Amino acid sequence: MMRLLPWVMLVAGVALSVLAHGRDAIAAGVVIAYVGFCWGVLDGHRRHRAARAALANVANDGATEDAHPTLVAYASQTGFAEQLAVQTARALQGAGRPVQLVSFAELDGARLAACDQALFLVSTTGEGDAPDMASGFARRLLAGTTPDALRQLRYGVLALGDSSYAHFCAFGRALSGWLESHHAQPLFDRVEVDNGDPGALRHWQNHLSALSGGAEIADWERPRYGRWRLVERRLLNPGSQGEAAFHLALEPEDASQLAWRAGDIAEIGPCQSPDVVDRLLARLSLDGTAPVRCDSRPMTLSEALATRLPLPDSQLDILTGFTPQRLVDALPALPHREYSVASLPADGRLELLVRQTRHADGRLGLASGWLTEFAREGASIALRVRTNRSFHPPEDGRPLILIGNGTGLAGLRALIKARAEAGHHRNWLLFGERSAVHDNFHAEELTAWLLQGVLQRVDHAWSRDGAMPRYVQDAVSAQAATIAAWVEQGASIYVCGSLQGMAAGVQEALLRILGESTLQQLTEAGSYRRDVY
Repeated sequence: MMRLLPWVMLVAGVALSVLAHGRDAIAAGVVIAYVGFCWGVLDGHRRHRAARAALANVANDGATEDAHPTLVAYASQTGFAEQLAVQTARALQGAGRPVQLVSFAELDGARLAACDQALFLVSTTGEGDAPDMASGFARRLLAGTTPDALRQLRYGVLALGDSSYAHFCAFGRALSGWLESHHAQPLFDRVEVDNGDPGALRHWQNHLSALSGGAEIADWERPRYGRWRLVERRLLNPGSQGEAAFHLALEPEDASQLAWRAGDIAEIGPCQSPDVVDRLLARLSLDGTAPVRCDSRPMTLSEALATRLPLPDSQLDILTGFTPQRLVDALPALPHREYSVASLPADGRLELLVRQTRHADGRLGLASGWLTEFAREGASIALRVRTNRSFHPPEDGRPLILIGNGTGLAGLRALIKARAEAGHHRNWLLFGERSAVHDNFHAEELTAWLLQGVLQRVDHAWSRDGAMPRYVQDAVSAQAATIAAWVEQGASIYVCGSLQGMAAGVQEALLRILGESTLQQLTEAGSYRRDVY
């Protein structure tokens, strides 16, 4: 009620000034309205500051010295980066990760040098300037005296910007370059957000989930999925020592959804396994056939719960006595999962390469389990395609070096298809997996592309064949002279696959071959691109 009082005063004052007769009454009305307006504005600012402080305190809980908290630092001009930083901190903390939330005004070299892992959420203002709260940081560190090398720091950057301005995400890019020049190691490639793009923000959340060991972090904004039908599921590596990998194909219910480019990402809305749903229904003594509405559609309670993120077993008692509809409304939607698209619209279907992941207790991962085991062929799959411009192929016929491992072949496969479609045949694939006998994904197709001249060469690295492990970064190092020659001839380099091990190993190999300056020039020119996860 107290929150409404200033605005009641404002309305009453306006009414009095309009309806009253006489100067004194009108003046009194104006004064009352003005006081109410000022009170309301100040009260709003006070409550906003209190809310921010409360959120910061929540985020900083557990950030003890022994726990090695993740530093979440924001540079905000309008408050959006700060809001996202608070959401980031809460998401990590909800997944059991200690965090420390700070603004760039509190950030200095000593704090960074003492930090093992940091996430930076920064906006750009004016003509490529740092936000006001980061001006001191930019002056002291980016453009002035630099701290000691940050070799121990692993970091991620979320850069906010507006592509209608010439210097899009300039501060985020400058920060990334500065961190890299001081030998900090990126956890993943910089995520750039154009005008609050929800797809880019979901991509950031996907990284947060990976950093939290695959924790299920509910989406901040749910994707608007289309409906696709699973039409093919084929095991690619029978007998492999690794987890099972599958080739999947999906067809849309609406043919207009066959629209994407090589390099784009499929966002999957997974479902829980039937066992999880049945256990929840039994625990709460509810009938799975009860009708409910979920995501604006009528369905059974079982169908709805399959799309929801359940509470931990220790907290389920608070749901006892809920009606079916109230239960569905109370539970957040399951988070999406991202996969590189392995096909082109001309194929008439969207293809994926999905490896099963398992938790420590043996349970299958949420999305990989749904796609590779629990969803029947013919099942309806919630899916949308997210544009990933940073991994689209070159428009011209320049040489292309494609490097990847494991299921990263999916994104590279789409690029090769696009190059073949465009008539650009100067393509070289370097690919790593476990065994030539069991893990040679899409071998017949790659051989056909070699014979057709779509690929000029393919170099494999098999980590379990031979006396010593050989990884794709070893194949890159072994071809140092040829890679340098291709780059000299204008080649672009695209890397797709696992962030842990492969991406860093390939980066180090390329640095040795090309040098830091050349690799930086390729990056800035858009000729060195990565889709790693």
